[in-house]
Amino acid sequence: MLKKIDLENILFLDIETVPEVPEFDQLDENKQSLWDQKSKYKRGEGITAEEYYENAGIWAEFGKIICISVGYFHFKGSLRKFRVTTFHGDELTLLKEFRSLLESHFTSRKYLLCAHNGKEFDFPYIARRMIIHNIPLPEKLNHFGKKPWEVPHLDTMELWKFGDYKHYTSLKLMAHVLGIPSPKEDIDGSMVREVFYKDKDLDRIILYCERDVITVAQVLLRLRNETLLAEEEILRV
Repeated sequence: MLKKIDLENILFLDIETVPEVPEFDQLDENKQSLWDQKSKYKRGEGITAEEYYENAGIWAEFGKIICISVGYFHFKGSLRKFRVTTFHGDELTLLKEFRSLLESHFTSRKYLLCAHNGKEFDFPYIARRMIIHNIPLPEKLNHFGKKPWEVPHLDTMELWKFGDYKHYTSLKLMAHVLGIPSPKEDIDGSMVREVFYKDKDLDRIILYCERDVITVAQVLLRLRNETLLAEEEILRV
């Protein structure tokens, strides 16, 4: 079934998120209290809400998106290219730009969105942040009234589960076991907050995000038992 999907009909994506403000004490008292309640079940014993705030970016109610990288295949005869680009900067602006992309080029039912752990993280996170910003949800993110098989989303982690709902596999681990060459990375997900707020180096984060999009595409190729992308087939635009 996976082999029957036209690769040109898939938009691969990845997002990077950070806490909505750099430090816990920059939240108003009400938001601090709400964070304390929200994070309580995740914090270890003796860890305060303030100490745990560095993890706030994983919740759409307390975080924000700083970039959305997307990639898509383009075939011309026997030539294959994978184009990658990134929406970044002000969250409201990048969300509007991403929505515009979906509404102008990916509205047809044939198009699918694909991410690693996207059904648990990327897709709902983007949808929640759009609603918070009063941005109408694009059809590709609006699940209301749809049956599970009608939701136009692919998730490489879900595909790897093969029905095992208890199983979690990181993108990095999947790439390793599937023999996908991993480019040298100077940051990982745990460092994004510091690189964004302290180093103020969004370009490093964008490069990291785009590498993940490429890796998701490579993983899907391996799941289809197809040839991996070569470096010269990848275009950053």
